[in-house]
Amino acid sequence: MKFPQRYEATTSRQDFVRLLAVATGDPTLTETPDGFVGQGWQIRLTAIAPLEIGSVRLERHRVEISFSGLSGDEQNAFMRRFTQHYQRGGG
Repeated sequence: MKFPQRYEATTSRQDFVRLLAVATGDPTLTETPDGFVGQGWQIRLTAIAPLEIGSVRLERHRVEISFSGLSGDEQNAFMRRFTQHYQRGGG
């Protein structure tokens, strides 16, 4: 299954980071100036313009995921787990 490795997420940075270790299954991840790095993956989180609906403003971020040294099956397993933890409202 092909998963998008770059997308826009309506989430606060705090919520994204709070779920990251569980979503990646990698408790040894580290934060770098460019984002977050784990075993065979890197995630860049970039703030973008908020979503505004009337007087409601929701934080948004561009999420970019790259892999190094993981097989296609390992990448798919990572993305399945990752998307399950960040999916809201049934997708």
